[in-house]
Amino acid sequence: MRVRKLIIQVPAYNEEATLEAALRELPKQLPGVDEIEILVIDDGSSDATSVAARRAGADHVLRFSNNRGLARAFMAGLDASLRLGADVIVNTDADNQYRGADVARLIQPILDGEADMVVGDRDPRNVRHFGLTKRLLQHYGSWVVRQLSGTEIPDTTSGFRALSREAALRLNVMSDFTYTLETIIQAGKKRLPVTHIPIASREVDRASKLAPDNYSYVKRSVATILRIYAMYEPLKVFSYLGGVMLLIGGAIGGRFLYYYLMGEGSGHVQSLLLTTILVVIGFFTVLVGLMADLIGGNRALLEDILYRLRRMELDEEQAPREAQPPPRSRAELQRVEGGRQ
Repeated sequence: MRVRKLIIQVPAYNEEATLEAALRELPKQLPGVDEIEILVIDDGSSDATSVAARRAGADHVLRFSNNRGLARAFMAGLDASLRLGADVIVNTDADNQYRGADVARLIQPILDGEADMVVGDRDPRNVRHFGLTKRLLQHYGSWVVRQLSGTEIPDTTSGFRALSREAALRLNVMSDFTYTLETIIQAGKKRLPVTHIPIASREVDRASKLAPDNYSYVKRSVATILRIYAMYEPLKVFSYLGGVMLLIGGAIGGRFLYYYLMGEGSGHVQSLLLTTILVVIGFFTVLVGLMADLIGGNRALLEDILYRLRRMELDEEQAPREAQPPPRSRAELQRVEGGRQ
């Protein structure tokens, strides 16, 4: 498959020092791609990130007046890329940790029609410049996301990824923290074909801008994972919670029944009360799951409607551009004017 336009988007926040090197390494032409453009999303930087982007030859710079977070910058980039007519979108980081030469390999599964999303795999377990704690967190965190999403992505936090136009239209990131985990879970639940390729990464000599420490990162990542999974599997989540309550209540109730049959029930009335509370809570938790599942059906319909509206809107915007005739040369214009006379 041949791609008319590839847009490489680069979310950036105070990346003046590394942005130029990252942009200048990106490819200007690739086999199977007619046109390549670079879009930088300046997420409210306080330094000269936008100036560095223009100096390095970025075709488009989208600048926020204040910092909105990585996930918002990512989604704004997808929306802008779609409006600019992108058929394939590559997302890379502004800190120059990913190699521009890997873009060709990253988009190949999309060009071959094998996937709608491709994620670059840094092999976190063996990256030497990752500390032991980070390697363990990346490894087990990716395992959790794979179980929840039904995908086989080994490096779920990698920001180096490619998306087809179809995938970009269907993804809706709700978090303002990070897009990496949520988009993979969404893609899995929406049955989008997702794959990965091995890549190399460079060491980044600065602290993470997502979170001040590992604890904060893990806390926010867990909250993001639970939120998006509960959104797509509410009945399963609430049934598990309600089932735990019912099991605990049943165990305590069995204990009370044992003592009651032994003639000592009067001394364990508090167990009967606790059993009643836990069973009621468990029952209503499962009931909430059923209601959330029904609401989830409506959400799926709304997402499909949103997808169709976005597609229609983009098609209407781009139709006039494609319908315009190519510019004529001066000689052709003179012949036309002569014919009219």
